[in-house]
Amino acid sequence: MSVSPYISVVIPVHNEEDVLDDLYQRLFPVLDKMNKPFEVLFTNDGSRDRSSEILKGFFNERPNEVRVIEFNRNYGQHMAIMAGFERVRGEIVITMDADLQNLPEDIPKLVDKVEEGHDVVGGYRVDRQDRLWRKFVSKAHNFLRKYITKIDMQDEGCMLRAYRREIVELMIASGESSTFIPALAVSYAANPTDVPVRHAAREAGESSYNLYKLIRYNFDLFTNFSLVPIQMFTFIGLAVAFGSLILFVYLMVQRLLHGPDVDGIFTLFAIVFFLMGVLLTGMGIMGEYIGRIFQEVRRRPRFVIRHVLEQKDINTSITDSSSNSNFNPKAE
Repeated sequence: MSVSPYISVVIPVHNEEDVLDDLYQRLFPVLDKMNKPFEVLFTNDGSRDRSSEILKGFFNERPNEVRVIEFNRNYGQHMAIMAGFERVRGEIVITMDADLQNLPEDIPKLVDKVEEGHDVVGGYRVDRQDRLWRKFVSKAHNFLRKYITKIDMQDEGCMLRAYRREIVELMIASGESSTFIPALAVSYAANPTDVPVRHAAREAGESSYNLYKLIRYNFDLFTNFSLVPIQMFTFIGLAVAFGSLILFVYLMVQRLLHGPDVDGIFTLFAIVFFLMGVLLTGMGIMGEYIGRIFQEVRRRPRFVIRHVLEQKDINTSITDSSSNSNFNPKAE
């Protein structure tokens, strides 16, 4: 039987054919040099390029260390990581993106911090090689997240992170249909910390996060971890109602003193439109929460696994692994 891994590296993959070979050439020498048993779980998140073929080649080359999870379609980065979490066997679990913007050479730094006693270790990017607007959005988001959710971490957008096995098991047990893994892990952690990691410009391919996905990402974080958005709407509603009452009294006094007139009619229109905007915004916020309740109570599988390439025994190559929470229709 093969040795049980001590380190598990989980990597979501979506249309990354241009960088996978470089990732392989850099990642495995780092892990080999650490002289600790390891495994690498690649989750192919519905890629439409040659990523699946390349990952199968990795498995054929190093079947004792490589495991490949194939989704039947794209479910998103965090679901791809959760699928890996459900199958990790290591005591220390590392997550990283496949695009090489985070350097595999920084993995030992995270492992050292876990071995010092930290249960969650987050990387924060220094000398970040992103566009100016993304840096600005990231800083604003970190600020809002800290004061709205009370979850304190330096760089939530960095996926180069390390977790103790018990934290991963808690995240799996949550069974949430939509979640944000770094924040969820910190909410369970007893002794989290952050370490600086290097950041490189993307050499090939394109980011899977467009503007719409970044907006959805923000909704997922705030609605999953805080009631502040809906509470803010309540306070805004009360303030607007109080202001409307004062305006009504003022207009009535004006009517009694000076008689009816049409002066200020456009101001009234503006006030009405403002109130309508507040109401629609509130309905949207409530809809976000209700939608998440709907997703949770219907208990549909979070993702569907086409097959898993893995080797549990040196002489037996299998693709398995049914999950209690996620449908897996095929094993090879």
